Amino acid sequence: MRTLSFFHIARPETARWGQLALRLIVGYGFMEHGWAKLARGPESFIHILEALGVPLPHLMGWATILVELFGGAAVLLGAVIPIASIPMAAVLLVAIVTVHLPNGFSSIKLEAVTAAGAHFGQPGYETDLLYLACLAALVTGGPGAWALDNLLASTLKGKQHRRPTSG
Repeated sequence: MRTLSFFHIARPETARWGQLALRLIVGYGFMEHGWAKLARGPESFIHILEALGVPLPHLMGWATILVELFGGAAVLLGAVIPIASIPMAAVLLVAIVTVHLPNGFSSIKLEAVTAAGAHFGQPGYETDLLYLACLAALVTGGPGAWALDNLLASTLKGKQHRRPTSG
């Protein structure tokens, strides 16, 4: 008889649901950031890149927006994650080096609480590292449940089994 231990809940048959949770938060998070850049006007983001001294700010601005939108959608759908993760990781690494590194590790820096509410300082690189870790988990562990890649693979596998034999 197999016993279920609190420390051994994750099994191959249930691990796919954890991967789905990672996909949903990473995919949505990236898409939300890309959409925010579009909603504020891409030129605003491009001006920020110029101020940071990023080379080719217009090209890099649009590349970042597209990576966030399309990479996020790919992760959300569970499609081509190993390929989509490469430019997504690059965006995160550039953000760490150009923006977050001087602010330290913590993504939440409570500076004051006033009648108007809590006031926070500039975020560090913690969240970017979490996104990188999630992408690594999705690349190494697979896309999980309800992934487009799994659906396509099972469809192709089914077609291979139905091929008529010649002879």
